[in-house]
Amino acid sequence: MATRMRTHETTVEDGTVFIETPESRLEVGEVEPIIETVGGHAWTIEYSEWERDYYDDLDTGDEGLTVDVVDMMAAMTHGDPFVETLRAHPAETDPDSEEPLSPRLGLFVGKLLENLENGLD
Repeated sequence: MATRMRTHETTVEDGTVFIETPESRLEVGEVEPIIETVGGHAWTIEYSEWERDYYDDLDTGDEGLTVDVVDMMAAMTHGDPFVETLRAHPAETDPDSEEPLSPRLGLFVGKLLENLENGLD
């Protein structure tokens, strides 16, 4: 009998991103560094020539559609493995590092970018 993996919703409240879990809210980080990293509040869907050529059956009907990055974050859900990986990553930036994102926020931004580029899972 296969067990069903739980999914956890993302919430954005007062400029902070959280993942909702049964135990508690996992704070991911502030919205503004995320917006700066992805290039702004809006994301326009585009397809490269390579994608069009490589994927013959690619539906490009959404090309040119602009989505709100915060709305996309709020629509994201996460499985237990991703949430546990986020929880294991530090939420603070290293004061000696020039990296503007904490490891936890960087991991979340990576998933957000994947969803912006490829659509929600």
